[in-house]
Amino acid sequence: MSLNWNFDSPLRTMCDAATNEADKALWEKENLGGITEDNNRMPMPVVLLVVLTVVTAFFVTFPLWGQRPNASIYAEYVRLMNTPEIMAMQDDNAAMAKIVQLSKGVHLHPADKGVVEAAHKGESFEPEMDYDALRGRHPVTMDDLRIIKPQVEALMAKGVDLEEYSVVGDRVVMANFEGNKKADGTPERKQPWWDKGYLIDIFYLSYFFIAVIILIKRLPPSTWQPRHDH
Repeated sequence: MSLNWNFDSPLRTMCDAATNEADKALWEKENLGGITEDNNRMPMPVVLLVVLTVVTAFFVTFPLWGQRPNASIYAEYVRLMNTPEIMAMQDDNAAMAKIVQLSKGVHLHPADKGVVEAAHKGESFEPEMDYDALRGRHPVTMDDLRIIKPQVEALMAKGVDLEEYSVVGDRVVMANFEGNKKADGTPERKQPWWDKGYLIDIFYLSYFFIAVIILIKRLPPSTWQPRHDH
């Protein structure tokens, strides 16, 4: 069945004259159970409110959308678990609170930093993320730490960059990013600063707004109003 597209005046209507006339006749024929529907334009304040909502959501949540926890933010947690002070505590909640307190401002332990720098062939290495903020967004319990602890320690023993490994549930796996190339030619498995879920959000928002505009412009022009008394 032909959709009778007409792009001569896409902001007015995307249907040809015959389709618009047929739609008008159907609109006036259907009484919708006594509920009348006019053919008015979307009020500009409503349009501006939608735009303001989208823009505000992006700015307020930057860069939370789509950001994933990596193994590096829990490395200090794992190290602190082996300290006598934490091991002597019987209450898991208190122990976890103490671990969080002691790890404030600590992004990478000096011993671990040396291992990572060696893996980077002597390059100076500094964490690229605010670990305190990430830990706050991705809190874990003591039981969670006990599960991922051996996996994180195994990676630390290998001297790999923990920022390239994501914590997915009870597993620590290689991140599925393929960013810039490192010195050895392998892809950097880190989430780029510009990709925190925004790309997919922009895609779906664009898809939504384009679909809505097309749907509206397939109706008769807003200059015509149905006669509900006929």
